[in-house]
This record gives sequence, structure tokens and C-alpha cells, in this order.
Amino acid sequence: MTEEADIRVGFVPLLDAAVLISAVAKGFTLEEGLLVQLNREPSWAGVRDRLAVGQLDAAHMLAPMPIAANLGLFPLSPSLIAPFAMGLGGNAVTVSTALARQLEDLGAEGTLDAGIVGSALKSAVALRRGQGLPPLRFGVVYSFSGHNFELRFWLAACGIDPDRDVEIVVLPPPQMPAALAEGRIDGFCAGEPWNTAAVRLGAGQIATVKAKIWRSSPEKVLGVARPWAEANPAALDAFLRALYRAALWCAEPANHQELARILGAPRFLDLDPSLLLPGLTGAMEVAPGRVIGVDDFFLTAAKAATFPWQSHALWFYSQMVRWGFCAHAPRNALIARDSYRPDLYRRALKGLGAPLPGANLKVEGALLTPTVVGAANKSLVLGPDGFFDGHIFDPDQIDAYIRAQMDLPVIKS
Repeated sequence: MTEEADIRVGFVPLLDAAVLISAVAKGFTLEEGLLVQLNREPSWAGVRDRLAVGQLDAAHMLAPMPIAANLGLFPLSPSLIAPFAMGLGGNAVTVSTALARQLEDLGAEGTLDAGIVGSALKSAVALRRGQGLPPLRFGVVYSFSGHNFELRFWLAACGIDPDRDVEIVVLPPPQMPAALAEGRIDGFCAGEPWNTAAVRLGAGQIATVKAKIWRSSPEKVLGVARPWAEANPAALDAFLRALYRAALWCAEPANHQELARILGAPRFLDLDPSLLLPGLTGAMEVAPGRVIGVDDFFLTAAKAATFPWQSHALWFYSQMVRWGFCAHAPRNALIARDSYRPDLYRRALKGLGAPLPGANLKVEGALLTPTVVGAANKSLVLGPDGFFDGHIFDPDQIDAYIRAQMDLPVIKS
């Protein structure tokens, strides 16, 4: 371990580590006077544990993880804050070739529409039950992940009970294509490039994407050990500035080829750069030889993609309550909300001229078109950001939202 490092930061080999990796590889951190040690981690549990024992100061992290840690839901629960988001979107749901063909036969041919695909999947689940077959098995990367919660949200909204009609298991993202090819799972929800990798392996097809389930939705954050952040405010500010500058660089289409080469290097993702370009461009190879363009598949800078909205934190918290990971209580809601720190984001970036939202929370899923909103320094456009089922999440009405989700029975197939 490099003792001279100003900050030790972990990452899992995924496309959405792009902002963190490019901040170091392109020299933005050095320009801010920081020496950053990047540590590639094999799993999210490894990230959790190394933060807990003080071997990392911060990490590229699943957006629900700081909330779960602060609620004490881990065996080892470090105190974490999230002062920066690593982007919006970037996930997909990939299914086996056999299941993809069945979904096409059931009406989901040539589309990524979450409602249409979900309706076909509901029919497939009913057919399996009628034939006495075991339930479909889906992989997610971690229990406290956007993947798990968006998969559950999508399934339930389509009339599939995620705890009874299917089986959900946890696998590290790099293992998912092989698990699909070997028949150990029937599908998975994971970040890129592992969906593209599964398609090119011939193991499956992309059924739908995060941007079709909840457009412009959160995925990864910078999780920082709270004691380190409180002891090193100047270093934290410098790191957030470097990350923001990297996010702008990543967002430029002219930089995507170079970014793919950087990410594909052995010390980072160790992959052919061609696997990374679909996620960067939104031209998703959903099946061998078939490409569908997806608007806002993965955003690193547009639409306040780096801002840690506390409404995002509260939506994840609502899903933790819904699926029995924790109880709903005013104190728990405050812990979840305050795990995200927009105040630190504003403190760090106020001198860069970055658009700084005036609010910490917003109504999620309400914007049907691009909308100019109030922000300091320069104009800011948000949306569209809709949930596929047309519902919205108002963080000021979280009690009613949770109650409605808990009381609303899943429509059985």
C-alpha cells in the first residue's frame, strides 16, 4: 500500500467507474494537488469490508450502500457519506437466449420497453408455474444495489412477485455472463460492460435497460468514510473538483474512444475496449448483430448527473423498507436522507462555475420533457426522468409512498 497517497479509493471493474478512473488517468487529481491510490476490488462486499477496517478512505460505490451502512444493515457498517454521484443509468437486464426467444414469442420482439417486456415475462412466469418448473433465477450484484431495487420495482409493477415468482441471487458482476452461459441463472441485472459481454459470448440478450425502467436514475456514488471526510475537508473538496472535471471530459463524445482504451487497460477493467463503447454511446448491442439506440443510457455530466440528490437516497430507502431490509421510522428516513451530502458538493464546486441545484430534493419521475430548473452559476436542464409505470416519488410524501407500496398487493400472474 502506498503510504504517500492522499486518498485510497476502491472501485469495482464497471463502466460506471469511468469518472473515477479518468480523474486519475487523465491527471485531474494531480492538477488538484492529490495523489490518489486506486484499488481494484473483486466485489462490493470487498469494498464494504475494506472501508470498514480502514484500508480504503473512499470508493466507487453502489448508491444504496452508504444508506445501508449508516442504518447498520451490514455485518460491518462503516459510517459513510456520499458527496458526489458517479453518473446516471448504465444498467441493463439480460436474459438467456432461450428466455429471450420465449419473451419474443409472448409479444416482446424488437423492443426494450419495460412495460411490454415485463408483461411478456409475467406470462413466461405463469407458464413455468403451470408446467411445474422451478422459478426463473435472476442475478443481482449485491442486496443493497440499485440493480436489486430496480429489478424488484420493475417485476412488482409488472405483476411478478420478486420474492415468490422468481428467485434472486447475488453474484459479482464479472461472473454473470459465464453464469448465464452455464445455465446457473436465467437472467441478471448488472452494469455495463457485462450485459454486452454476455451478448457477445452468445449467452443471452438484453431484455430492457435501466433507462427504460426509471430514466435518468441514480446508480453509483462516491462513498467516503465519514471520519476521513471530516478530518480532510480540503482534500475532499479537491477530489470532488477533480471528479467533476473528469465527468465533463467523459461526457464528450469525442473522448469516448480514448476513454474506452483507458478503462480497458489491465489495471482497470482489463477488457477489450470495444466492449465498453456501447455503454458509452448508448448504441446497445441487444443481440448478436442487432443494435438499439438508448437515449440517456449512461450520463456522466448532463442533467446534474454528479449531484447527490437526497430524493434519490430516500427512494432507495423506501425500497429497503418495502422489501423488508429495515423498518420505516422518522429517524431512519433522516439517516437515509443525510447519507447524501449536497452541501459538500456545493462547497467543493462553487468556484468552478458548475450548475448547483438550489434544492437538495426533487420530485422523482415527474418530468416528461427536458426542463430548465433553478441553479446557481448557470442554467440546468433536468428530465425526462419518468418511471415506466407512470408513478412519481415525492420525498415530502414518503410515508404515503411507502404505505401505498406496502399495502398494494402484487398482481399475481
